[in-house]
Amino acid sequence: MQKELAVSADQMLAFEADCQIFSGCGFPAPGLHSFVFKPMFTVGGIEFNKPMLLALLGTVAIVWFFWAAFSKPKLVPGKLQMVGEAGYDFVRRGIVYETIGKKEGEKYVPLMVALFFFVWVMNLWSIIPFAQFPVTSVIAFPAGLAIIVWLVWVSLTFKRHGFVGAFKNFTGYDKSLGPVLPLAMVIEFFSNLLVRPFTHAVRLFANMFAGHLLIVMFTIATWYFMNGLGFIYAPVGFVMTIVMIGFELFIQAIQAYVFVLLACNYVQGALAEHH
Repeated sequence: MQKELAVSADQMLAFEADCQIFSGCGFPAPGLHSFVFKPMFTVGGIEFNKPMLLALLGTVAIVWFFWAAFSKPKLVPGKLQMVGEAGYDFVRRGIVYETIGKKEGEKYVPLMVALFFFVWVMNLWSIIPFAQFPVTSVIAFPAGLAIIVWLVWVSLTFKRHGFVGAFKNFTGYDKSLGPVLPLAMVIEFFSNLLVRPFTHAVRLFANMFAGHLLIVMFTIATWYFMNGLGFIYAPVGFVMTIVMIGFELFIQAIQAYVFVLLACNYVQGALAEHH
């Protein structure tokens, strides 16, 4: 099924390249085929497509950057170290300390920094020439990150509160609720253990999916109108493409911030005493 979708995606790309106004075809609107890619190469039986390759390259770039910035730290930082310190300190002080607290949060700073920069770089691929695809618009990637956060939260809750305390934490146990307590506990249980990781992943995925779809639509529209009298309208599509790219730059950073902020909130909830 995946290969069939990938073939249809290639066919659609060829169709979009040939299709313009007054050429006898309708507007080739982007769709799900814009998010499906054929395998590019195989390593050890694993087929790598474009999103997987971008995720790998992004990971290598992040590791290289922080290694280059901090492998030989100096008292008077150079440009690379200064940028690295600014990014690290932003996540540490602006997100982790503000949410979890300095004392409890320090040990989780490396995880949150890694999450923030990974999500941000995966988002940034959307506006990088020749890549032009946000890795996080493929649900598997946000879902994988959300599962990591969920596992940290659940294991930390059990470690801090024990089985009974964790059960109360997951179910929102509160005697003052009276007769509605059982219903409230069931709702809280499913909300915390099932809905929470789902919404954590979908929030990131949906924003990047929609953003990429809009950029692709206006890009195709620009090309579609560059034929005959349609040339009059082509600049509108081009301007909207630039506007959407600028807007996406903002959204990409915000989504990385929100993803890590929620992760910190979950950790803080696991560490907090149940009342």
